[in-house]
Order: sequence, then C-alpha cells, then structure tokens
Amino acid sequence: MTKQVYIDLHILQTVPSSNINRDDTGAPKTAMYGGVMRLRVSSQSWKRVVRQVFKADNINIGTRTKKVATLLKEALKERDSALDDEMAMSKAKAVLEMAKIKFKDDETKALLLVSRGQINKLAQYVIDNEEPDKAEVKKLLKGDQSLDLALFGRMVADNPELNVDASAQVAHAISTHEVVPEYDYFTALDEKQGDEESGAAMLGTIDFNSATLYRYANVNMRELVENLDTEDAIHGAIDFIKDFVLSMPTGKQNTFANKTLPSYVMVTIRTDTPVNLVSAFENPVVSDNGYMTPSIKRLEAEYKATLGLVDQPLLNVIVSKTDAQVGDQMANLTELLEKVSATLSEVVQDENTNN
Repeated sequence: MTKQVYIDLHILQTVPSSNINRDDTGAPKTAMYGGVMRLRVSSQSWKRVVRQVFKADNINIGTRTKKVATLLKEALKERDSALDDEMAMSKAKAVLEMAKIKFKDDETKALLLVSRGQINKLAQYVIDNEEPDKAEVKKLLKGDQSLDLALFGRMVADNPELNVDASAQVAHAISTHEVVPEYDYFTALDEKQGDEESGAAMLGTIDFNSATLYRYANVNMRELVENLDTEDAIHGAIDFIKDFVLSMPTGKQNTFANKTLPSYVMVTIRTDTPVNLVSAFENPVVSDNGYMTPSIKRLEAEYKATLGLVDQPLLNVIVSKTDAQVGDQMANLTELLEKVSATLSEVVQDENTNN
C-alpha cells in the first residue's frame, strides 16, 4: 500500500436520561456548538471504556501506572530466583533510568503506559546482559505494543524518544441538537425511623439530560501497521470498530440504566484524508418527533456533500435501523465487520512503512 488508508467511523446513538460523563461539579459535560448548548462525552471517557472492553474480551492491553519499576522487578524475579526484592528493584530502576525515566522513590514521576510484552522482553534482556545498552533498552520500550498503546499512543515527557504516535483519533461525542440541563430531586428515608419522627434522612439532586449523540473516530492504518504488524493491525482495527460501537461510559449507570445501542453506524475506508461529519449538525436539529431520523438524514446529506471535496472512498458500509441512502447497507454488525476486514486485507497487505 503506497497511499495512506484511513477508517472513518460515524455513529448516531440515543441516550436516555443519564449522566455518563461528569464535569467537576457532577453535571453532564457540555459544549457550545452552533450557538447552542450540546451534551458532550469526552474522547478520554470513551477511550477508557474501550480499553476496559478490550480487557474483558481478552485482548492484549497495556497498563498505565507509576509502578512500572515494580512490574519490571517482579518480571526479573520470575526469571532469576536469586534476586531478592531490593536487588531486583535496583536493577529495574537502573535500566529504566537509562531510558531517562525519572523516579520519586520507587514510582515514576508520571503515569506510563507499558505493555506486558515490553516488560517481559526488557526483563529477559536485563537477565541476559550485565551491561545493558541504552539504545536497546529504548528499542524494547517501544516495541511489542499492546493494542491500546498502538491505537491511542503514549507521551513520555521525560524522554520524547519513547513517545508512541497514536494511530486512532477519537472525537468528543456531542448531541446533534440543543440540550437543556435537568436535575432529579431525591429523598431517602431512615427505615429505623420511629413513628413519632418525620422527614427524610437524606436529600439531594442528580444532574442529567438526554440526547441523540454523534460519535466519530478514525484509524490511520499505516500508523497502526507501523505500531504492530499488518495482520495484527487488521485484527486490531476490527476489534476497535466493534468495541467502540458497542461500548458506553458507565457514569451513573446504576442510577439511570442508560445502556443503549447505536441506531446508525457508518464505516468508510478512504485513501486521501479522514473526514469528521460533525458539520452536519452545526445547525442544530430541531424536532418535536424525535431526533434520530432527522439526524440520519443530516449525516447522509453531509456525507454526499463531502464527495465534492474528497476522493470517492474505497468502501462505505452502514448498519441502520432505517434504509440508508448512501453506501451499502449491511444486515448486521458482523456482516459490516467482515466487509471491512476483507477490504483492509486487500489494501493493507502490501504496506511498506519505509516509503
């Protein structure tokens, strides 16, 4: 593949009364767009839940922690039973410091995302080499990436050489229409309260709202192949699409039971540039008969309009509760994923990241 290949993922999803992503006051996050207030769900919130779904699906993920030296210490002790805690920790910190990772006591000064493969290979390298090479240590800390590390990247302020460029971008989800903040006033009674007592034992409020969300993400397949390899990149892209589609942040889930599924999913494979279609909703949708149907019409109209500015995509497939007016409508998500996988296998197989 001599050209870039991008996957665009567009989702429309209704969310009932909920508070899935809170700000510092406990209220649902919002954003001004098109001159009106929108519900917003941060990209960080959705990336976190995708990582959690990866873990539940037994997909290889990394660990974001300040206890990297402890992870490496334990891996060293597994490989050399003669090492006690103090010796193993000393070796672990010494080799990590070679990569300019800074410590406060036995913890790194900042969170660091590392894969299990990186820890294991670095531990074996330390066992096999009394005098580790600085360049090799850095190489090991960038290789053998987990899927979440390859997709979402890593920034290491202490040593930018250890940075990993993200191959996926996730937009903040916003409502396609204006939202009005609401709150629930609640009381709770003390069940051991005597008959002569009255009043609630607890009073409070919970902020919430409801919305039809536009969600967008993209994947740069060249970057993902560079971070992994061709076969793992294709499988990883499919896993990401599936779990991004089906996941939802869990804020206040027990209170609102708001877990829904998308009503519309469109996946586009392009060779020129990723395209976020949020401008379809810069003029907010106004309706007294539901927002999903007019939102789908707006999104598909925006997709058609972009074809005057960008190349015809290699693939555009859709799963929708209504008849799609663009692309090829699939019967279900499984069929969509199979179609995307087959197309990626055709266009990514000749990937050469040295070009």
